Amino acid sequence: MNAPFNPATGTLPWFNHDHEMLRDTIRRFVAERVLPHGDAWEESGFVPRDVLREMGELGLLGIRFDPRHGGSGLDTLASVVLAEELARSTYGGFAITVLVHTDMAAPHLVHAGTPAQQDRWMPDIAAGRKIAAVAMTEPDAGSDLASMRTTARREGGHWVLNGAKLYITNGVHGDIYFVAAKTGEPGRNHQVSMFVVEKGAPGFSVARPLKKQGWLSSDTAELSFQDCRIPAENLLGEENRGFHALVKNLQNERIVLGAQAMGEAAKAIEITLDWVRNRKAFGGALWDKQAIRHKLAQRAAQVAAVQALIYQTAWRDAQGQECAREVSMIKALAGTLVNEVLYDCLQLHGGMGYMRESPIERMARDARVQAIGGGATEVMLEEVAKRLA
Repeated sequence: MNAPFNPATGTLPWFNHDHEMLRDTIRRFVAERVLPHGDAWEESGFVPRDVLREMGELGLLGIRFDPRHGGSGLDTLASVVLAEELARSTYGGFAITVLVHTDMAAPHLVHAGTPAQQDRWMPDIAAGRKIAAVAMTEPDAGSDLASMRTTARREGGHWVLNGAKLYITNGVHGDIYFVAAKTGEPGRNHQVSMFVVEKGAPGFSVARPLKKQGWLSSDTAELSFQDCRIPAENLLGEENRGFHALVKNLQNERIVLGAQAMGEAAKAIEITLDWVRNRKAFGGALWDKQAIRHKLAQRAAQVAAVQALIYQTAWRDAQGQECAREVSMIKALAGTLVNEVLYDCLQLHGGMGYMRESPIERMARDARVQAIGGGATEVMLEEVAKRLA
């Protein structure tokens, strides 16, 4: 059954016909190509590249890109639809594999790339022939980007990169990496530049694949740059202005992560509603217990409220409006709420919720990182606090 707060159950004013067609296409793809194979991807630790190429052929990897590069030219709300429907697959690793490619890595090329750079790389990214990753986080620099230690120095017709990046999604099987590095004075500052590093660049390597608590079908890696030489034309945007590009893209990234989290929460409630209606205990269905009905009703209301904030903020972002405060609110609220929802849903499943054969068990593990990745809850609340005065 569909939960009554699922946005797909009725047309909302934020979404138009293109958005609803996109939703239907993603939902069919998930049913036909993801659900039958998701468990195998969890075991192998990555999403097969032929699956991503199929998504590219359907136009699902370029929904925000320029049509001349194989995109659909849609808006932020389309990214929200993509994130929600991928999340409803119940395989968070699959969802984040796609969303990092489409909404966290590739936008750096969209926003800062020269026409020549875009013509060179965007068609392959939109088609899924090349998979993208973004490399910001380091062993000693996560949300605090100013503490970044990876450096890049100009040597004639090349840039030379040295340093390490950690927790990089699509890091093992990626093809194009958008890498942030210090190009100004040493020390804690914002003099950062962005670079395009392709797999096989001299001095670039995957130091090691990483094992995680959740998102198991998403490959994650530590990257190493040891005198990594890339052509001078691989500088993305202006030298020393990469910090501003990172901050700008985080607005879209956090909207998308919030949408993913609420897609997961909505699906978990839907699954749990089915369970408690059919599970018998103490002479009746669990649904007959008022405490259980009220718990799910409360969580449904909270999810609907955060979804409403996401839709409104995505619409504002699509209009070019500044909404950094609301974006930070979304990331803080959604990352916390999805964990609370999955805790309750697993609890209501009883012992079955703790079994690997239950999607709720997997979703509960996957949810934990939503309060960390893309901006930890505490960092997001500080961003909100700055903007309350």
